[in-house]
Amino acid sequence: MVSPFNPPFSYAPPCKFLDMIVRVLEKKAPDAVIVPLAQQENLADKLAEIARHAGFEPAALQTDFRAEAKEVFVLYAANSPGRKFYLVGLGKKDGFQEVYAALRAFCFRYKSKLPQRTGVELRHFEPEKIARLTDAAVSGMLLGLYHTGLYQTSPEAKPTPVFGTEKSTLDILVPPGSLTAATAAARRGEVFAAALRQIFDLVNAPGNHKNPDLLTEKMIQAGRESGVQMRVLDARALQTEGLEALLAVGKASPHPPVLILLEYGPKSRKHKTPVFGLVGKGVTFDTGGVSLKPSTSMHFMKSDMGGAAAVFGAFLVAAKLQLPLRLVGAIPIAENVMAGNALKPGDVIGSYAGKTIEVTDTDAEGRLILADALAYLLRHEKPDVLIDLATLTGSVIRTLGYLAAGLFSANDTLAGSLTQAGDACGERLWRLPLWEEYGADLKSDVADLRNFTGKPMAEAISAAKFIEHFTAQHPAWAHLDIAGTAFGDTEFGQSKNATGFGVRLLVEFMEKWAY
Repeated sequence: MVSPFNPPFSYAPPCKFLDMIVRVLEKKAPDAVIVPLAQQENLADKLAEIARHAGFEPAALQTDFRAEAKEVFVLYAANSPGRKFYLVGLGKKDGFQEVYAALRAFCFRYKSKLPQRTGVELRHFEPEKIARLTDAAVSGMLLGLYHTGLYQTSPEAKPTPVFGTEKSTLDILVPPGSLTAATAAARRGEVFAAALRQIFDLVNAPGNHKNPDLLTEKMIQAGRESGVQMRVLDARALQTEGLEALLAVGKASPHPPVLILLEYGPKSRKHKTPVFGLVGKGVTFDTGGVSLKPSTSMHFMKSDMGGAAAVFGAFLVAAKLQLPLRLVGAIPIAENVMAGNALKPGDVIGSYAGKTIEVTDTDAEGRLILADALAYLLRHEKPDVLIDLATLTGSVIRTLGYLAAGLFSANDTLAGSLTQAGDACGERLWRLPLWEEYGADLKSDVADLRNFTGKPMAEAISAAKFIEHFTAQHPAWAHLDIAGTAFGDTEFGQSKNATGFGVRLLVEFMEKWAY
């Protein structure tokens, strides 16, 4: 292990995140150093090295610190007053997700105790892991500073942190030879953290602060600042174009539905890469409509635009990093509420694809707006790869819990690549079947198909089968049901809050698929 005590120091040009500087250093550690450690064979040797430099008894340190996931041990250096080390456990693995999760949790818990200049020690990791772990460390530390109290008028009665404020610095300590790659990775981590903060704000915002009008305004502003090209089809344009399913879902709201069209990357390039089409469900609040949801947890339905947020976040990251990719997207936005003109169970509506739909449940509205958005994007853009994300069904939560999203695709290669990307970044997917037999229950007596089977089983699958009808048999289509992963109980808030699930998954998948 390289000692974190050696002067002098060299560093790469600093990057800005809000009012904070992120630097990548090869030498000279700050007074507070965070050392992530995993439960691996060489843990004892690493602890002995730390103890030797801190003037601490190695045997005692090895007894007191076991490197369990998110475990924290504070070590004060005997030979250097004021210097302290935070040993942070990673558990049995030391991959991207373990470092990201441990450092985000650590920063969230300890930010009020950290000095203005704080560092993360990575010089004890293998050289080939440094860039990836730098990205994880920067993202985790910066997102640990995020606070969910968007609309609080009085500060909490807690010590005011100095770390994360103006002139504070996060130093990432890397071994010699890793500076260039780690610097690029730190920049990547900053971009992801900044985009995810915006996504957290959007998903955590209450419904009255992000109705279709307000959410559209916020996305347009953020997209303009990041370099994403965006166009909005308002209710009149939706009527003209024939997006009848999207209009039907949002017609009871005083805030009419819209379709946001997104574009990033040149249309032609010397080395052609695939065109990625991304579609995200954007229901700003979902009462269930006439098929009213139970009141117990309805206030969490502000999160029903988690798919739209993930797609938007992927566009922000791609544009900010200037990735050599071509993305097109469609985000249907509506508010599913009740009024005298609301969509009713049993109504038959049209769709952009020309298919008629019997609406047997107005709470199965997400698949309706996705149907129009997918069909519209396919007709106008013809992407090579098509992926939709939606907080779609409670069924997927009953199937997979809160640890993985449901993946549906008939393309084995696409499904495998998405799964690998999810495993690599900690946003895991589990593939569920799309067998033809599951589509039988979508047959309707009065229309081309119905939107809900009425059966208390396999609903996530039947929802995917419904959406499949509007993909024009695209050979590389995948549907991700992120109902259990986009919003949930975390250590970062008193109640359920946004996770940002899907943003990094999409970006890392597209990078690998294109190159």
